[in-house]
Amino acid sequence: METQRILVTGGSGFIGTNLVKELKSRGHEVLACDLLHHEGEADLYSDSYSDYVRGDVRNYRQMERIFEDNDKFDYVYHLAGEYGRWNGEGYYENLWQTNVIGLKNMIRLQERLDFRMISFSSAEVYGDYDGIMDEDVMVSRPISETYQMNDYAISKWAGELMCMNSATMFGTETVRVRPVNCYGPHDVYSPYKGFIPIFIYKALHGLPYSVHMGHRRIIDYVEDTVRTFANIVDNFIPGEVYNVGSRQEWERDIKQYSDMVLDAVGIDDSLVTYTPAEDFTTKVKTIDFSKAIRDLKHDPKVPPEEGIKRTVEWMKDYYRIE
Repeated sequence: METQRILVTGGSGFIGTNLVKELKSRGHEVLACDLLHHEGEADLYSDSYSDYVRGDVRNYRQMERIFEDNDKFDYVYHLAGEYGRWNGEGYYENLWQTNVIGLKNMIRLQERLDFRMISFSSAEVYGDYDGIMDEDVMVSRPISETYQMNDYAISKWAGELMCMNSATMFGTETVRVRPVNCYGPHDVYSPYKGFIPIFIYKALHGLPYSVHMGHRRIIDYVEDTVRTFANIVDNFIPGEVYNVGSRQEWERDIKQYSDMVLDAVGIDDSLVTYTPAEDFTTKVKTIDFSKAIRDLKHDPKVPPEEGIKRTVEWMKDYYRIE
């Protein structure tokens, strides 16, 4: 395996933290970039502060300076982004500035400096499509079938279109990835996060939470996810796009995931309110991962029952819960 120089934007985030660790374990030279302010915070995510640099992807000059101050990067994993449907509705300015302007800044730098990029989209781009979500759906099916129902999903699809346009006009080389409900260690609580960290946090703290009935999802343990993402540098096919998630046979109802959380925490469901299916949200997502399996050696190892137990233990430690 050849050592590569790699920049990871959003490198102190949930997936970024785990990805930086995985890339370093393979011998790559990795610089994490994010918005942390001081060394104490950076030490949570990096082996040493020298492996971390502060930069805001929304500010072109800040990102340009990172490239000027460092040797040429072979690859950039562009993870920096705002996440979540309701976050995107409540804080749409941050969402559009980061997910769209931030990505455009990276694309402009890519056009100048000729690095290869792995750009992080989302399986949310498929909207309310009710068939099997393979990667070709977004270009082969009419818009009416893949209608994105929130700003977060729209911003991610806009980002993919920008990557494709740049490849056509300037010859840039980018691989797009569409993660699916990634969870695990370093995914700290926020009301805008995915349902797994929300369920675990609230169960651990004795707080009530709601479970929408009638929804089924695949969740993907982060160590499985980042192993596949790290494989991209050795299997880089410009212009490709990949769904990256767990095994289709591990798909479960949201209630089943809640039950797993309660079991791992060791409490009953008296905190839980069961509600009807959520409006404007896809009920079932059936996603095809065959391309990632073929090209990226995607091979999830951790089933949800085990992954949730590990995540509960990590959250107990993080929030100092006995």
